[in-house]
Amino acid sequence: MLKDRIARVLRQAAIDAQQQGTIPSVTLPEVTVEHPQNPAHGDYACSLPLKIARAARMSPMDIAKAMANLMAPIPEIGRINVAAPGFINLTLKNSWIKQQVELMIEMGEDYGNITLGQGSRVQIEFVSVNPTGPLHMGHGRGAVLGSTMANILSTAGYRVEREYYLNDAGAQIDVFRQSLVAYYRQALGLPGEVPPDGYLGNYMVDLAKEIVAEHGDRFAALSTEEAAMQLGQTGFDKMVEAIKKDLTLLGVEFDTWFSEKSLYEGSQYEDTMARLNQNGYIAEREGATWFASSALGEGKDNVLIRSNGTPTYFASDIAYHRNKFCERGFDKVIDIWGADHQGHVPRMKASMSALGIDPDRLEIIITQMVTLKRGGEEVRLSKRSGDIVTLNEVIAEVGRDACRYFFLARSADSQMEFDLELAKKQSTENPVYYIQYAHARAASIFRLAEEKCIDYSSGDITLLTTEQELVLIRKMLQFPEIIEVSANSLEPNFLPYYAQDLATAFHNFYEKCRVVSTDEGLTMARLKLVSATKTLLARALALMGMAAPEKM
Repeated sequence: MLKDRIARVLRQAAIDAQQQGTIPSVTLPEVTVEHPQNPAHGDYACSLPLKIARAARMSPMDIAKAMANLMAPIPEIGRINVAAPGFINLTLKNSWIKQQVELMIEMGEDYGNITLGQGSRVQIEFVSVNPTGPLHMGHGRGAVLGSTMANILSTAGYRVEREYYLNDAGAQIDVFRQSLVAYYRQALGLPGEVPPDGYLGNYMVDLAKEIVAEHGDRFAALSTEEAAMQLGQTGFDKMVEAIKKDLTLLGVEFDTWFSEKSLYEGSQYEDTMARLNQNGYIAEREGATWFASSALGEGKDNVLIRSNGTPTYFASDIAYHRNKFCERGFDKVIDIWGADHQGHVPRMKASMSALGIDPDRLEIIITQMVTLKRGGEEVRLSKRSGDIVTLNEVIAEVGRDACRYFFLARSADSQMEFDLELAKKQSTENPVYYIQYAHARAASIFRLAEEKCIDYSSGDITLLTTEQELVLIRKMLQFPEIIEVSANSLEPNFLPYYAQDLATAFHNFYEKCRVVSTDEGLTMARLKLVSATKTLLARALALMGMAAPEKM
């Protein structure tokens, strides 16, 4: 990537300057290259002179000048200048910039693909909510982050597998089954008492009524235990199908639905506990089995098996993650969890260390809460059900694309407000509409060109000389960098902001530069530029899981 080559040339210039004695020999930090906020300062800027000035006891401007004088030629760079208080600014050659339009057209949908991952295997596990209730906004945020991150990592050269961890075992499922039996009996007019820690909400009542409508009283004569198993499995299957349906509406698909129960049906759970014991991280006390995580720097030990003999979800998670690394051989695992799992992160990392797995291979992203608003007022309850507002209801109101964009537009570690009214606006105030309208505008230009039977394949891109044309090309050139920074940081929120900036550059070009005109040569050149832009807008929208409309 050009940015990396520039950084290497700058670093070598600093080393050469030190060897020649024009700047003192000090430890050089990582050399980074950024895009200046002010385009007048160039396309790239380096602040290394400012970073080493104090240690070198030398003026940053003098350091910058010494480095600039020793920089090896970079064919793509037309101008290098030093700017106060100590920046090295680099400007691309306009001739090279224009040539990239041809490259973008040639590469098509492959433009932006990079080889960062080198084919390594990455698993992203996300959503994974217990199938004991409907998906809400927080689950939707994790779903969109996970699916977009998977798209970005695939584009960055990783082999990605998307996974949903299906909690079909454990205490929560038992409580769900018992609760459903009570609601089912009530729906039949029979006595039924929901457990004290049971699941509440109208969705449970509706689920019981649905089962009665389909199966009648066939489960009523069964023992409580047998009814919990048979009826509970029917309800469980329905909840899983509802979750899958909602995720499909959101444009989220999984390669694997991994069953927690499978860990216990085979030997994986027992093998994991045996490995922890063998490595000296199991302790027995108070009638329970503990993971001695304090030996790994944790503040306290954690229960693995309760005194009644049932495993905790932490024990299941350890076995599950050992399966990911040791059984299925993923090079890296990324988990996307909700805010209520924050405290689970350090002990999960510690458990990997206890199993002999490098904890740095496990990356855990915590998503913060989502507040739903309508015209400035917080929305807490569903008008339809009287409970929490479900993800399904929000998708039905604002559409998939708006949901995906707004969930992506903030970093995972920041709380966010989702404004229903803004998400529905058909105006440039709504970034979703603004970006998609740019693609639709590009499509309309080509419909006009087709009507006029214009063949632009021989267009001469050297005719692209206006500021708006060059700004647009420069913005497109940043796309591979956006993929790289998003993949390295695991922050897909860079993508929606880039898409909005690209749309802005295109709208400005559209307003100032007439594409189809009486100037045949300029028309063909600008159609090439529009072609490249349209493809890239569609690519960015596709990575975010959004549609690229031809008309609006």
